[in-house]
Amino acid sequence: MAKNIKAAVAGSGNMGSGVCRLLLEKKGIELTGVYVKRRQNAGRDLSSALGLNKKTGILLYGNLDELIKTKKPDILIQCTSSKAADAWPEIKTALKNGANVITIAEELSYPAYSTPEIAEKIETLALRNGVSVLGTGINPGYVLDYLVIALTGVCFNVDSIEASRVNDLSPYGYSVLKTQGVGLTTKQFYRGLEEGRVVGHFGFPQSVSMISKALGWKIDGIEQTRKPIVSNVERKTPEVTIHPGQTAGCEHTCTAYTKGKPVIRLIHPQQVHPELEGVKTGDRITIKGTPDISLSISPEIPGGIGTVALAVNMIPHVLNAEPGLFSMAEMPAPAALLGDIRELIK
Repeated sequence: MAKNIKAAVAGSGNMGSGVCRLLLEKKGIELTGVYVKRRQNAGRDLSSALGLNKKTGILLYGNLDELIKTKKPDILIQCTSSKAADAWPEIKTALKNGANVITIAEELSYPAYSTPEIAEKIETLALRNGVSVLGTGINPGYVLDYLVIALTGVCFNVDSIEASRVNDLSPYGYSVLKTQGVGLTTKQFYRGLEEGRVVGHFGFPQSVSMISKALGWKIDGIEQTRKPIVSNVERKTPEVTIHPGQTAGCEHTCTAYTKGKPVIRLIHPQQVHPELEGVKTGDRITIKGTPDISLSISPEIPGGIGTVALAVNMIPHVLNAEPGLFSMAEMPAPAALLGDIRELIK
Protein backbone atom coordinates (compact mmCIF):
# COMPACT_ATOMS: atom_id res chain seq x y z
CA MET A 1 0.00 0.00 0.00
CA ALA A 2 1.11 3.58 -0.59
CA LYS A 3 2.89 5.51 2.12
CA ASN A 4 0.89 7.41 4.71
CA ILE A 5 -0.44 10.82 3.75
CA LYS A 6 1.62 13.43 5.56
CA ALA A 7 -0.22 16.28 7.27
CA ALA A 8 0.81 19.34 9.25
CA VAL A 9 -1.35 21.65 11.36
CA ALA A 10 -1.04 25.39 11.91
CA GLY A 11 -2.45 26.38 15.29
CA SER A 12 -2.69 24.69 18.67
CA GLY A 13 -5.76 26.44 20.10
CA ASN A 14 -9.16 24.77 20.50
CA MET A 15 -9.57 24.05 16.79
CA GLY A 16 -5.94 23.21 16.05
CA SER A 17 -5.73 20.86 19.03
CA GLY A 18 -8.97 19.21 17.99
CA VAL A 19 -7.67 18.63 14.48
CA CYS A 20 -4.45 17.14 15.88
CA ARG A 21 -6.35 14.75 18.13
CA LEU A 22 -8.58 13.58 15.28
CA LEU A 23 -5.67 13.10 12.89
CA LEU A 24 -3.93 10.91 15.47
CA GLU A 25 -6.96 8.60 15.39
CA LYS A 26 -7.10 8.19 11.60
CA LYS A 27 -5.55 5.39 9.59
CA GLY A 28 -3.39 6.12 6.58
CA ILE A 29 -2.38 9.63 7.60
CA GLU A 30 0.62 10.83 9.59
CA LEU A 31 0.73 14.07 11.57
CA THR A 32 4.28 15.33 11.02
CA GLY A 33 4.38 18.61 12.95
CA VAL A 34 2.40 21.55 14.34
CA TYR A 35 3.11 25.24 13.87
CA VAL A 36 2.56 27.42 16.95
CA LYS A 37 2.68 31.21 17.08
CA ARG A 38 4.10 31.23 20.60
CA ARG A 39 7.71 30.62 19.75
CA GLN A 40 8.58 29.75 23.35
CA ASN A 41 6.69 26.48 22.81
CA ALA A 42 8.76 25.54 19.75
CA GLY A 43 10.71 22.31 20.15
CA ARG A 44 8.29 20.82 22.64
CA ASP A 45 6.43 17.57 22.03
CA LEU A 46 2.84 17.89 20.81
CA SER A 47 1.74 16.17 24.01
CA SER A 48 2.37 19.44 25.90
CA ALA A 49 -0.21 21.25 23.73
CA LEU A 50 -2.77 18.44 23.93
CA GLY A 51 -2.33 17.70 27.63
CA LEU A 52 -1.29 14.11 26.99
CA ASN A 53 0.71 12.08 29.50
CA LYS A 54 2.62 10.21 26.81
CA LYS A 55 4.94 11.83 24.26
CA THR A 56 3.91 11.59 20.61
CA GLY A 57 7.26 12.21 18.94
CA ILE A 58 5.61 15.06 17.00
CA LEU A 59 7.22 18.46 17.51
CA LEU A 60 5.87 21.98 17.78
CA TYR A 61 7.48 24.44 15.37
CA GLY A 62 7.78 28.20 15.77
CA ASN A 63 8.59 28.64 12.08
CA LEU A 64 6.06 27.41 9.52
CA ASP A 65 8.52 27.58 6.64
CA GLU A 66 10.89 25.30 8.58
CA LEU A 67 8.08 22.85 9.31
CA ILE A 68 6.95 22.65 5.70
CA LYS A 69 10.45 22.36 4.26
CA THR A 70 11.60 19.83 6.85
CA LYS A 71 8.57 17.54 6.97
CA LYS A 72 7.24 18.08 3.42
CA PRO A 73 3.56 17.49 4.28
CA ASP A 74 1.06 16.69 1.55
CA ILE A 75 -1.42 18.99 3.24
CA LEU A 76 -1.52 21.78 5.82
CA ILE A 77 -4.63 22.29 7.93
CA GLN A 78 -4.68 25.93 9.02
CA CYS A 79 -6.49 26.84 12.24
CA THR A 80 -4.98 30.19 13.21
CA SER A 81 -7.26 32.98 12.02
CA SER A 82 -10.66 34.11 10.76
CA LYS A 83 -9.62 36.81 8.30
CA ALA A 84 -8.15 36.16 4.86
CA ALA A 85 -5.44 38.79 5.29
CA ASP A 86 -4.19 37.09 8.45
CA ALA A 87 -4.35 33.63 6.91
CA TRP A 88 -2.68 34.52 3.61
CA PRO A 89 1.01 34.54 4.73
CA GLU A 90 0.75 31.01 6.13
CA ILE A 91 -1.13 29.76 3.08
CA LYS A 92 1.49 31.37 0.85
CA THR A 93 4.26 29.54 2.71
CA ALA A 94 2.50 26.20 2.28
CA LEU A 95 1.68 26.68 -1.41
CA LYS A 96 5.18 27.84 -2.32
CA ASN A 97 6.51 24.62 -0.83
CA GLY A 98 4.03 22.38 -2.66
CA ALA A 99 1.59 21.63 0.14
CA ASN A 100 -2.18 21.57 -0.31
CA VAL A 101 -4.17 23.60 2.25
CA ILE A 102 -7.42 23.28 4.16
CA THR A 103 -8.20 26.43 6.13
CA ILE A 104 -10.96 27.14 8.62
CA ALA A 105 -10.58 30.92 8.23
CA GLU A 106 -14.17 32.08 7.77
CA GLU A 107 -13.43 34.68 5.12
CA LEU A 108 -11.73 32.02 3.01
CA SER A 109 -14.89 29.94 2.74
CA TYR A 110 -15.66 32.27 -0.19
CA PRO A 111 -12.85 34.85 -0.40
CA ALA A 112 -13.94 36.29 -3.74
CA TYR A 113 -16.59 38.31 -1.88
CA SER A 114 -14.58 40.36 0.61
CA THR A 115 -10.96 39.81 -0.44
CA PRO A 116 -10.88 39.16 -4.20
CA GLU A 117 -7.24 40.21 -4.44
CA ILE A 118 -6.21 37.55 -1.90
CA ALA A 119 -8.41 34.98 -3.64
CA GLU A 120 -6.60 35.74 -6.90
CA LYS A 121 -3.20 35.40 -5.24
CA ILE A 122 -4.15 32.04 -3.72
CA GLU A 123 -5.56 30.75 -7.01
CA THR A 124 -2.47 31.86 -8.96
CA LEU A 125 0.00 30.35 -6.51
CA ALA A 126 -1.99 27.11 -6.19
CA LEU A 127 -2.11 26.67 -9.97
CA ARG A 128 1.59 27.47 -10.29
CA ASN A 129 2.54 24.81 -7.74
CA GLY A 130 -0.04 22.17 -8.66
CA VAL A 131 -1.87 22.14 -5.32
CA SER A 132 -5.36 22.91 -4.00
CA VAL A 133 -6.86 25.12 -1.29
CA LEU A 134 -10.24 24.76 0.44
CA GLY A 135 -11.94 26.94 3.03
CA THR A 136 -14.33 25.00 5.25
CA GLY A 137 -15.95 24.92 8.68
CA ILE A 138 -19.30 24.39 10.31
CA ASN A 139 -20.49 27.92 9.49
CA PRO A 140 -19.63 29.28 7.00
CA GLY A 141 -18.87 26.18 5.01
CA TYR A 142 -21.64 23.78 5.94
CA VAL A 143 -24.84 24.54 7.90
CA LEU A 144 -26.00 27.87 6.44
CA ASP A 145 -24.64 27.35 2.93
CA TYR A 146 -23.59 23.83 1.89
CA LEU A 147 -26.65 22.15 3.45
CA VAL A 148 -28.90 24.85 1.98
CA ILE A 149 -27.49 24.29 -1.50
CA ALA A 150 -27.87 20.50 -1.19
CA LEU A 151 -31.53 20.82 -0.19
CA THR A 152 -32.35 22.94 -3.25
CA GLY A 153 -31.22 20.05 -5.44
CA VAL A 154 -34.71 18.52 -5.26
CA CYS A 155 -36.49 21.75 -6.24
CA PHE A 156 -37.87 22.75 -9.64
CA ASN A 157 -37.45 26.37 -8.58
CA VAL A 158 -36.67 28.41 -5.46
CA ASP A 159 -38.38 31.65 -4.45
CA SER A 160 -36.67 32.33 -1.14
CA ILE A 161 -34.46 30.77 1.53
CA GLU A 162 -34.41 31.31 5.27
CA ALA A 163 -31.87 29.52 7.44
CA SER A 164 -31.09 29.92 11.12
CA ARG A 165 -28.52 28.55 13.53
CA VAL A 166 -29.22 28.95 17.23
CA ASN A 167 -26.17 27.78 19.13
CA ASP A 168 -24.45 27.75 22.50
CA LEU A 169 -21.26 29.78 22.87
CA SER A 170 -20.23 28.27 26.20
CA PRO A 171 -17.70 25.76 24.75
CA TYR A 172 -15.71 28.51 23.02
CA GLY A 173 -12.62 30.34 24.21
CA TYR A 174 -12.14 33.99 25.11
CA SER A 175 -11.28 35.18 21.60
CA VAL A 176 -14.63 34.00 20.21
CA LEU A 177 -16.63 35.31 23.18
CA LYS A 178 -14.96 38.70 22.78
CA THR A 179 -16.07 39.05 19.15
CA GLN A 180 -19.66 38.30 20.24
CA GLY A 181 -19.61 41.04 22.89
CA VAL A 182 -20.15 38.58 25.74
CA GLY A 183 -20.03 40.16 29.21
CA LEU A 184 -20.54 43.74 28.01
CA THR A 185 -23.26 46.23 28.84
CA THR A 186 -25.59 47.20 26.01
CA LYS A 187 -23.78 50.53 25.66
CA GLN A 188 -20.39 48.80 25.52
CA PHE A 189 -21.77 46.32 22.95
CA TYR A 190 -22.82 49.04 20.50
CA ARG A 191 -19.57 50.93 21.06
CA GLY A 192 -17.73 47.69 20.29
CA LEU A 193 -19.68 47.39 17.04
CA GLU A 194 -18.68 50.90 16.02
CA GLU A 195 -15.03 50.26 16.84
CA GLY A 196 -14.91 46.82 15.20
CA ARG A 197 -14.22 44.87 18.39
CA VAL A 198 -17.66 43.24 18.36
CA VAL A 199 -18.38 41.63 15.00
CA GLY A 200 -20.94 38.91 15.62
CA HIS A 201 -20.74 36.09 13.11
CA PHE A 202 -17.90 35.96 10.60
CA GLY A 203 -19.08 34.75 7.22
CA PHE A 204 -22.64 35.75 6.31
CA PRO A 205 -21.64 37.44 3.01
CA GLN A 206 -19.52 34.39 2.18
CA SER A 207 -22.48 32.05 2.77
CA VAL A 208 -24.78 34.26 0.68
CA SER A 209 -22.20 34.32 -2.11
CA MET A 210 -21.80 30.54 -2.07
CA ILE A 211 -25.56 29.96 -2.20
CA SER A 212 -26.26 32.57 -4.88
CA LYS A 213 -23.40 31.35 -7.07
CA ALA A 214 -24.69 27.77 -6.92
CA LEU A 215 -28.29 28.80 -7.69
CA GLY A 216 -27.46 31.43 -10.30
CA TRP A 217 -28.98 34.31 -8.36
CA LYS A 218 -27.50 37.77 -8.90
CA ILE A 219 -27.36 39.45 -5.50
CA ASP A 220 -27.60 43.24 -5.69
CA GLY A 221 -27.56 44.06 -1.98
CA ILE A 222 -26.80 42.61 1.46
CA GLU A 223 -28.02 44.05 4.77
CA GLN A 224 -26.75 42.93 8.18
CA THR A 225 -28.01 43.72 11.68
CA ARG A 226 -26.42 42.92 15.05
CA LYS A 227 -28.22 43.19 18.40
CA PRO A 228 -27.09 42.28 21.93
CA ILE A 229 -28.75 39.34 23.64
CA VAL A 230 -29.10 40.66 27.20
CA SER A 231 -29.16 38.07 29.98
CA ASN A 232 -31.75 38.07 32.76
CA VAL A 233 -29.83 35.46 34.78
CA GLU A 234 -26.24 34.77 35.75
CA ARG A 235 -24.37 32.59 33.27
CA LYS A 236 -20.87 31.15 33.66
CA THR A 237 -18.20 29.51 31.53
CA PRO A 238 -14.54 28.82 32.37
CA GLU A 239 -13.78 32.05 30.49
CA VAL A 240 -16.40 34.52 31.72
CA THR A 241 -19.17 35.24 34.22
CA ILE A 242 -22.17 37.08 32.80
CA HIS A 243 -24.32 39.02 35.27
CA PRO A 244 -27.97 39.96 34.70
CA GLY A 245 -28.11 42.99 32.43
CA GLN A 246 -24.92 42.07 30.58
CA THR A 247 -24.67 40.69 27.05
CA ALA A 248 -24.78 36.90 26.72
CA GLY A 249 -24.23 36.96 22.97
CA CYS A 250 -25.17 38.54 19.66
CA GLU A 251 -28.22 38.15 17.42
CA HIS A 252 -26.84 38.61 13.92
CA THR A 253 -28.99 38.54 10.79
CA CYS A 254 -28.27 38.96 7.11
CA THR A 255 -30.70 39.58 4.24
CA ALA A 256 -29.70 39.36 0.58
CA TYR A 257 -31.71 40.95 -2.24
CA THR A 258 -32.23 40.21 -5.92
CA LYS A 259 -33.89 43.02 -7.90
CA GLY A 260 -35.03 44.53 -4.62
CA LYS A 261 -36.65 41.29 -3.45
CA PRO A 262 -35.35 39.55 -0.30
CA VAL A 263 -34.33 36.05 -1.39
CA ILE A 264 -31.91 34.84 1.30
CA ARG A 265 -32.28 35.49 5.01
CA LEU A 266 -29.71 34.05 7.42
CA ILE A 267 -30.23 34.28 11.19
CA HIS A 268 -27.59 33.44 13.78
CA PRO A 269 -28.30 34.25 17.45
CA GLN A 270 -25.29 33.06 19.44
CA GLN A 271 -25.25 33.15 23.24
CA VAL A 272 -23.76 31.50 26.30
CA HIS A 273 -25.99 28.82 27.85
CA PRO A 274 -29.23 29.74 26.04
CA GLU A 275 -31.03 26.94 27.89
CA LEU A 276 -30.88 29.00 31.10
CA GLU A 277 -33.61 31.18 29.62
CA GLY A 278 -35.54 28.45 27.84
CA VAL A 279 -33.98 28.88 24.40
CA LYS A 280 -33.51 25.64 22.47
CA THR A 281 -30.59 25.37 20.10
CA GLY A 282 -30.91 24.05 16.57
CA ASP A 283 -30.25 24.41 12.86
CA ARG A 284 -33.24 25.16 10.67
CA ILE A 285 -33.60 25.64 6.92
CA THR A 286 -36.79 26.67 5.12
CA ILE A 287 -36.94 26.83 1.32
CA LYS A 288 -39.97 28.32 -0.44
CA GLY A 289 -40.31 26.96 -3.94
CA THR A 290 -41.47 23.89 -5.81
CA PRO A 291 -41.59 21.98 -3.57
CA ASP A 292 -41.27 23.76 -0.23
CA ILE A 293 -38.53 22.18 1.90
CA SER A 294 -38.11 22.37 5.65
CA LEU A 295 -35.26 20.86 7.68
CA SER A 296 -34.85 21.11 11.45
CA ILE A 297 -31.95 19.74 13.50
CA SER A 298 -32.10 20.00 17.28
CA PRO A 299 -29.90 20.53 19.18
CA GLU A 300 -27.53 22.35 16.82
CA ILE A 301 -24.65 20.51 15.15
CA PRO A 302 -21.77 21.18 17.58
CA GLY A 303 -19.68 23.95 16.06
CA GLY A 304 -16.26 22.96 17.34
CA ILE A 305 -16.65 19.25 16.64
CA GLY A 306 -18.20 19.93 13.25
CA THR A 307 -15.42 22.27 12.13
CA VAL A 308 -12.68 19.87 13.23
CA ALA A 309 -14.43 16.98 11.50
CA LEU A 310 -14.85 18.86 8.23
CA ALA A 311 -11.21 19.99 8.24
CA VAL A 312 -10.09 16.36 8.48
CA ASN A 313 -12.82 14.64 6.46
CA MET A 314 -12.24 16.89 3.44
CA ILE A 315 -8.57 15.85 3.13
CA PRO A 316 -9.12 13.19 0.42
CA HIS A 317 -11.27 15.54 -1.66
CA VAL A 318 -8.63 18.28 -1.56
CA LEU A 319 -5.83 15.87 -2.44
CA ASN A 320 -7.91 14.49 -5.34
CA ALA A 321 -8.91 17.94 -6.65
CA GLU A 322 -7.42 19.74 -9.60
CA PRO A 323 -5.08 22.60 -8.60
CA GLY A 324 -6.78 25.82 -7.54
CA LEU A 325 -8.93 27.51 -4.91
CA PHE A 326 -12.27 25.90 -4.02
CA SER A 327 -15.38 26.44 -1.90
CA MET A 328 -17.34 23.63 -0.31
CA ALA A 329 -20.00 24.00 -3.02
CA GLU A 330 -17.42 22.88 -5.59
CA MET A 331 -16.32 19.77 -3.69
CA PRO A 332 -17.79 16.26 -3.38
CA ALA A 333 -19.95 15.69 -0.31
CA PRO A 334 -17.98 15.26 2.93
CA ALA A 335 -18.17 11.93 4.73
CA ALA A 336 -16.71 10.63 7.97
CA LEU A 337 -13.35 8.93 7.37
CA LEU A 338 -13.77 5.57 9.08
CA GLY A 339 -11.35 3.49 7.00
CA ASP A 340 -7.85 3.89 5.63
CA ILE A 341 -7.65 7.36 4.08
CA ARG A 342 -5.12 6.17 1.50
CA GLU A 343 -7.79 4.03 -0.18
CA LEU A 344 -9.71 7.23 -1.08
CA ILE A 345 -6.82 8.90 -2.88
CA LYS A 346 -6.93 8.63 -6.67
